[in-house]
Amino acid sequence: MTSDARSGGEAATSGSTRLAVVLAMAMFVLVVDTSLMNVSISAVVHDLHTTVSGVQSAIALEALVSAAFILISSKIGDLIGRKRAFVLGLIGYAIGALAMTLAQSLTIIIVFWAIIGGLGASLLLPAMQSLIHGNFEGAAQKRAYALVGASAAIAAAIGPLLGGFVTTYLSWRVGFMLELVVIAIVLTQLGLIRDVLYTGPRKLDPVGALLSVLGMGGVVLGILVWQEGGEYVGLIIAAGALALYALARWLVRRHREGKITVLDPDLFRLAHFRIGITQQMLQQITLGGAMIALPIFLQIRLEYSALQAGLSLAPLSLTMFAFAMLAGRGAGDRRPAGIVRAGFALSTAGMLLLIPIIPRADSGWYLVVPLMIAGAGLGLLVSQLNNYTLAPIEEERVSEAAGVNSAGGSFGLSFGLAMAGGILLATLSLAFTNKTESSTVIRPAQQEQIAETLEHDAQVVSNTQLEQTLTHERPAVRQEVLQINRDSTNLALQVALLVPILTSGLGLLNSFRMLRLPEIEPSGDLEGAVLG
Repeated sequence: MTSDARSGGEAATSGSTRLAVVLAMAMFVLVVDTSLMNVSISAVVHDLHTTVSGVQSAIALEALVSAAFILISSKIGDLIGRKRAFVLGLIGYAIGALAMTLAQSLTIIIVFWAIIGGLGASLLLPAMQSLIHGNFEGAAQKRAYALVGASAAIAAAIGPLLGGFVTTYLSWRVGFMLELVVIAIVLTQLGLIRDVLYTGPRKLDPVGALLSVLGMGGVVLGILVWQEGGEYVGLIIAAGALALYALARWLVRRHREGKITVLDPDLFRLAHFRIGITQQMLQQITLGGAMIALPIFLQIRLEYSALQAGLSLAPLSLTMFAFAMLAGRGAGDRRPAGIVRAGFALSTAGMLLLIPIIPRADSGWYLVVPLMIAGAGLGLLVSQLNNYTLAPIEEERVSEAAGVNSAGGSFGLSFGLAMAGGILLATLSLAFTNKTESSTVIRPAQQEQIAETLEHDAQVVSNTQLEQTLTHERPAVRQEVLQINRDSTNLALQVALLVPILTSGLGLLNSFRMLRLPEIEPSGDLEGAVLG
């Protein structure tokens, strides 16, 4: 090999690495944004003289807009160009971050952060996956997916730590200001990105687009309403599911007639694509369930600050990042399905180890080993699943495939957060009531009062917070209630962890199906990938 050839290869490798880092920075901003908002709720309420429910509604609206419009936004990215959609998505996020930096009312946050930022996210996610698919090949593509996936994972864990730090020592607005800086850096590197042209039909399917918005929006809205303890949850989810069923029938009928569809139903004939999306969703449910139960354990049961809780979760996030990078770089001839099986096995084992530790732990150090095991497993998963799912898709269909992939991941994360949170509160209420009623120390009148309070407002509170409300009670009653709260909280957290354990276990079982499928190489030949 000549020196010119070597230098050219090194330049190409360097450029690919820089581009992967740029895309990973964009993904980091996308994920860390909501984490910053979650830990800033109390500060936002105080500064803007608003309510907790108002801020939570803004957070829910952002998730709803992003999920509802992600399929149609992937089609828009086809029509206007994937690179342009990526840029517009970043600008939408920048507008939201700027609004958070300068906002003086909740209305500004709802309009600019929740709605415009949510639309930006729906454009950004599928466009980013399409650009990775079109700008990298072979091993470089696997490394790029691994880096972007690891960036998302570490952002989910670092967000509370960063938000807790800036909120405590500076201002909640500083975190969003830093987002603007990162977005500005990404925008200066757009010259590295080669646009991925779309050569398919350039028409829209308005009915399919509307049904996709109603379907995804209805299901996610139902989950969010359930998480917040609202009413008509079943009706909302049923309406969303009905819209998704109508969308499926509409797509099949239109496709048979040879007409334009918002999404090609033939994508789901690909066994690798179907199972890849399923595994992606299960991995995100696992992560979402863990990221609602573990911070509650650290901040309520151990009474850690947001900063301390973030530090205690560092073994999970850092191990996840390290293993994602190692697996992306050094997978070699190992089958992706085998790596996915190892990932789900490790994440299941790590979560299972937490169950007996929770009642005995009096510091975050007890969690280090299980979190490192679970983090290693999740890191292996994020290094493989995006590439595995999208590898068989030809270029003109990759954007809509990426949209479905992103929608599955977003739904999984929302479902994991809502399901684990809802189960935690339900278990806490039931356990506290049963233990109180069986107590020989607490009087019947007090038992009725406690039961009535929990029936309307079940909350996870620390023993310190609870003790402040029991100052007028007899010492024996006070100690009994505190012990009941401790035991009930431990049980509720253990039951909530069953969500990531069971979903990770399902992913492990599903990985054996992956192993039975033949290996395929990334290719534009879609027909050669139709295996199921």
